[in-house]
Amino acid sequence: MSESMTVFNRRTVARHRDRAAASLEEHNFLFNETGERLCDRLDDVTRTFPTALDLGCRTGDLGRVIGKRGGIEDLFQCDLSFQMTKRTGSRAAVADEEFLPFATKCFDLILSNLSLHWVNDLPGALMQIRRCLKPGGAFLATMLGGETLSELRQSLAHGEAEVDGGLSPRVSPFADVRDAGNLLQRAGFTLPVADLETITVSYPDPFKLMNDLRGMGESNAVLDARKGFTSRRLFMEAVQYYMQEFADADGRIPATFQIITLTAWVEGENNDRV
Repeated sequence: MSESMTVFNRRTVARHRDRAAASLEEHNFLFNETGERLCDRLDDVTRTFPTALDLGCRTGDLGRVIGKRGGIEDLFQCDLSFQMTKRTGSRAAVADEEFLPFATKCFDLILSNLSLHWVNDLPGALMQIRRCLKPGGAFLATMLGGETLSELRQSLAHGEAEVDGGLSPRVSPFADVRDAGNLLQRAGFTLPVADLETITVSYPDPFKLMNDLRGMGESNAVLDARKGFTSRRLFMEAVQYYMQEFADADGRIPATFQIITLTAWVEGENNDRV
């Protein structure tokens, strides 16, 4: 058993993804970038992975990027959102990262691209992932790190403090890279590595950023988030603060996405050929 707290409303996560599915290709630039980087890691691995799983596949972009890299012959895909799986164009099932419906030791490789940061019980999910991997199998994943959207977080906190005199969780909490690495080890993986890099995206204004987050299916899904609509006054206060504090000389604002990349293995005879 693992200790966990219920931070995210998983039904809300699924609803956000369902809503975003139809037009995801207009907003999936971040998923494409991190997916390319994740798949590039397979070029440095000498062994092959005939059977693989794309966990949290959305509309299947990672499967199209990866091709035959890693010697993948059969790629299975799954996502929390039914609407996302309908658009993969391949074998895809609805599945929850917190309750994986797969047999023990059935995959050579499991990949996950920017999906695990919505999991409540990350230690438990990692244990299930390891259970589903064959001896010598590999796990590769990206997830959002703790400094993601720090500018937006700060701006919304300022707006709420100014207008309402208090704070509520308006941007989801994200993992720390050190914690992520430790969790891999706790889950029983060997050779666990957690890398950190930052992708900074430039926007003309905060409105475009928030529209992209909605279009990506990455809107706030914290269980204790304040219910109801954000007041126009609070919203405008946050936007004004964002522009004043973070805009560059051209009037554009940055949005920071901190990317944690996880690499780990299941102990087996193939580990010496990584």
